[in-house]
Amino acid sequence: MPEVLEIERASFEQPWTEEDFLGHLRQRNCIGMVAEHNQRIVGFMIYELHKARLQLLNFATGVDFRRLGVGLQMVAKLVDKLSQQRRQEILLEVRESNLQAQLFFKAQDFRAVRVLRTHYDDTTEDAYVMRYRLYETAADTIPFQPQNRIDFYNDAA
Repeated sequence: MPEVLEIERASFEQPWTEEDFLGHLRQRNCIGMVAEHNQRIVGFMIYELHKARLQLLNFATGVDFRRLGVGLQMVAKLVDKLSQQRRQEILLEVRESNLQAQLFFKAQDFRAVRVLRTHYDDTTEDAYVMRYRLYETAADTIPFQPQNRIDFYNDAA
């Protein structure tokens, strides 16, 4: 657990505590997985099992192991779980300010499907719900190009 907590603290401004991790992992439908390299934990993910979907609760890779394919392998493992367990989608929530995560998951074929206004207890920040569908249909795609508030600031500059 110390290595996971170290990655968590280095990755998020509002990191989970050890109690947060243990509270989730004690739930019957919650799974934790780690990525290892040379017997060292370099990434982790916590997700919940639901009847037709997986809900990704927490996901991070160690600072020194970013952009080396660790996150890609962890997402691939999660997608593989979908087909093995006859589930159809993965859902996750990402802070509006976490553009790096938004872009990473978008590159893995996740799509923003909803905005949760003032979602977090510690700030008034919104969250985006992102979804990966094992079998995407035309009805699942948004017919316009959505933008977040960050895009508006970039356009004005």
